[in-house]
Formats: sequence, structure tokens, C-alpha cells
Amino acid sequence: MSDWVDVIANYALANGENVVVDVDGTQVAVFKIDGVCYAIEDVCTHDGAEIASGKLVGDEIVCPRHGARFCVKTGAVKSAPAYEDVTCFPLRVENGIVQVKDDRWD
Repeated sequence: MSDWVDVIANYALANGENVVVDVDGTQVAVFKIDGVCYAIEDVCTHDGAEIASGKLVGDEIVCPRHGARFCVKTGAVKSAPAYEDVTCFPLRVENGIVQVKDDRWD
């Protein structure tokens, strides 16, 4: 069973920014869009590269390598060359701290 991992103070992450954190050995990208935080795995399902350094367009992250797009809110793939969604993770804000956990093995 995984525990919640502290990521960042909620006030410290501005809209349109992201931060990457290790959660039980998985790199997770936490994005803030319109005041709400979302957590997805920091990996492009097309080739395994990180995606958090890509351009955020609305609620989509564009992979910096080949341009695949993923919805940050749902993990859904939005354009080729990727065809598989990225994993989304549970996220909460407790006492002003953004926390995520990897519940895939719970």
C-alpha cells in the first residue's frame, strides 16, 4: 500500500507550471491549471521519454520529442504518434500541501 507523498505547497505552484516528483519509484508530473492540480505519469507512451518539459496548451501537454498530446486532467492521449493514455494519479491538498500517491498496486 502506498502512502501520500508531499509534492509542493499549493501556493508555490503557479497556474501553467508543473513539478516532477518521485512517487514510489515512478516519476509523476503535477500540473496546475486554473487553480486545480492534476497528476500524471511523466512518460510519453509513444517512446518512454519524459513529457513534463513539453509545452502546456490549455489542458494538454505536448511531448517535446515527437509532439504527441495528452490531457493533463485525464491522461487521455489526444494525438499521434502516441496511442495509449498516460496514467493519472490520485491527488489531494492537505493543510496547503499538494500530495499524490501511486495507488495502482493497492
